[in-house]
Parts: sequence; structure tokens; C-alpha cells
Amino acid sequence: MDNQEMELEVLARLPLKSIARFRSTSKTWKRLIDSNFFRNFFISRNSSSSISWSIIQMQPHKLTLEIIGHHGCKTWGLTRSPGSLVSFFVERAIKKLLVLACTDGLVLLYAQATDGTPMYYVGNTLFQEWFRIPLPPFLSLQDLEILRTYDRFSDSGLVTKMQSGIVLSYKVVWFITRYDAQVDFAIYSSDTGTWETRNVTCIDSIVWYGMHNSIALNGILHWIHDKISSFIAYDFYGGHDDRLCSIVDFPDNGELHKLSRFRKTITTSEGSIVYFNEFRENGNLTLRVWRLVTYISSINAPEGQWQLIWDVSLASLIELSIDYFPVVMHPLNSEIIYLWSRGKNMLILFNLRTHAFRLHEETADDSSKCMDGCILSFNGCSEYMQMHNMVAIPLYGPNHLLFSQFVLPRWMQRLPRPQPN
Repeated sequence: MDNQEMELEVLARLPLKSIARFRSTSKTWKRLIDSNFFRNFFISRNSSSSISWSIIQMQPHKLTLEIIGHHGCKTWGLTRSPGSLVSFFVERAIKKLLVLACTDGLVLLYAQATDGTPMYYVGNTLFQEWFRIPLPPFLSLQDLEILRTYDRFSDSGLVTKMQSGIVLSYKVVWFITRYDAQVDFAIYSSDTGTWETRNVTCIDSIVWYGMHNSIALNGILHWIHDKISSFIAYDFYGGHDDRLCSIVDFPDNGELHKLSRFRKTITTSEGSIVYFNEFRENGNLTLRVWRLVTYISSINAPEGQWQLIWDVSLASLIELSIDYFPVVMHPLNSEIIYLWSRGKNMLILFNLRTHAFRLHEETADDSSKCMDGCILSFNGCSEYMQMHNMVAIPLYGPNHLLFSQFVLPRWMQRLPRPQPN
């Protein structure tokens, strides 16, 4: 091994936080670290290393959506959770500041100036880079106010295009319900720096009511409706064909639906959409987890869209009289599910393969390690869990998208910006 190979090997063993410091020390280090070769070498060598991530609540909040954070993970080596890194300085006085969405290391913010002017920003919290998104030229301030007042407008969509662990571009997505019962997307692209409108004919406008929150994955936004047993997915990097819109039925529709315990929701794990629920059959309780394998439905076998990956008895929890509801899957490890115990007011990390589990209490001490070696921290988690209860009679209780994950990328990235004209 020559000196250069040794340097690469040693450098790739460091967390990204340390590598970022080396990058700023000399042009030689910067040239090496910015090279595609080193980036690919680092990602390949650390592909199984833990990454900082957060469980976020799906309600607009002031400066963080994070209720549970993970830091001290190997890839980044951060001493604080991702949510605590969000800081923002506006160029004018404001009276409202909300986090609307988080995905792939980027954050979408809404700020309202003291005179009522709406302002939107996309930022990279790790490097504290922020870019103000211009308002659509085809909507006046009065138009926006009317749409918001009559609940015909949602502005919380953010999707990215990823390649080799970095964000190449992003799109800010609004959906607008028109008075003629049509639905439009208003889409801002970081590639062009412009807005476009796109009419959506794949579903009746009535269904879009109640679908304000979404989960982004692989350039696709996923909305779950509070009444129907399906969710809607739209691929914003697939072109302009209406076939990019999919209506996906949950895998437990039909008779199995009557045996489920929790309201329907979705989460992500290992790059796929995941659905879970508890079922009672013949007096036995099992937790079942499905992975979405295709957005295309077959008339002959609609259940073929999903793959059942876990069917697990929860006897170990039941024996301890632990009542729970599911929160999210681990985004990088589909063996681990996060549950919340209402009676004990604690977080449960449950390994679906080994059936081992750990209880974590929300305290001021940030020294609780989770199953991936990261350190857990809590931020108003207990309060949020008490406000929202996933248990309901599924036939009548509304579906909910209460939680999502905010996962940092595996490589340092700068905020994509539109090219100057």
C-alpha cells in the first residue's frame, strides 16, 4: 500500500464531520475529498455504518419537527441530533416560522413577514445554506390567502433526486384544489429555478381534502387519506404522464382489515414504503409488516404489490403487560421497529428477527444508546404521543400520517441552486 492509498484508507475511517474539517485546511485535501473517487470509496466503505436520523412529527412546528433524534452515529460523528441543527436567520422581521418538510438532509421552511408576506426557504442544515424560493408568478398574494383560508392548498411537499449519495436537485410541491373540482400541482424545480403547473386527473378532487402531509421517497410523494383504505403516490421525476400517479391499496383490505387494530399509516425502511399493523386471529396477536414492491396494481392479484416481510408474535411484550402502538420502522434496518408504550410512557425498540427489545424513557440525559449504536435524544416526545393515539376501530377511525423519518445523507452535499441566467 503506497502513501496515497494509506491516506485514503485513514481518511475514509473518519466521520464526515472530521473530513469536512480536513477539506478546509488545504487545496490538496479539498481536491482529494471532492473527487468522485473518494466519495464513492467512502460511501462503499461505510455502507453499513449508522447514520444520524430523526423521528419527526407530521404537524407544522416552529423550528423543529423532531421528537426523537439519533446522534453520535458513525458516519457523521455528530454530537447533536439532526433536528437541533436547524437554525435560521431571515432578512426581515417575521411573525411566524414553520418547518414544513424534511427529506434527504434538506429542510423546507415557511416564514410569514410582519406585513403578512409569505416566504419559503429550502436549506441544508449541516452547512447552514438557505435559498429563498420565489413565489409562483401565476398566483397573487390574494390568491394564496384565499386558497389557504378555504383549505384548498397544501404547501408541504419536498422531493429530491439522489445519485451516489448526494442530492442533485429538489422540487417544492404544492397541491391546489380548484373551484371547478380539478386538482393542480404547482412545482418549483431547483434545476430550472422556475415554477410549472400540472393538472392531476388520476383521482377525484374530493379525495385530496384531508391529504396535507406526505412522505417523500425516491422522488415520489406519498399521501395517505384519512378515510379511504389506499394511499396516493406521484413520481415527480418521472415526466409528465398521468401514469406517474398511483393509487395503492393497503395489503390488509378485505376480511383481514376487520382483524386489524391500528389506524392505517405508512413509513419507510431500506429504501421502500412499509406498512404495519397488529392483527388478532383465533385469540393470537401478531404484528405484520409489508414492503411495497411495485406501484403498479394487477387486477388479478392486487396483493402482489406488497411483500409480507414479518409476521411476528408479540408475546414478550404482552407478558409484561406493555400496551403499545407502532411509530416507524428503522429507516436503514427493516428488522427494527419503533413502538410507543402508552402505559409506561416509554419508547420501545423491538427487533423483529430476534424478538429482543429495549425500553427508553424520555429524560434529560442524552446517554441512552439504541440498537444501531447511536445515542437517543427526546424533544417533547411524550407530550406528542399523548396527544395522538393510533388505536381506533379501523372500520370507522380515520387513518393518520403522524410520524416520518428525517435521514441525513451518506455524503457531504451542498444545497443545489438554479443556474444563473
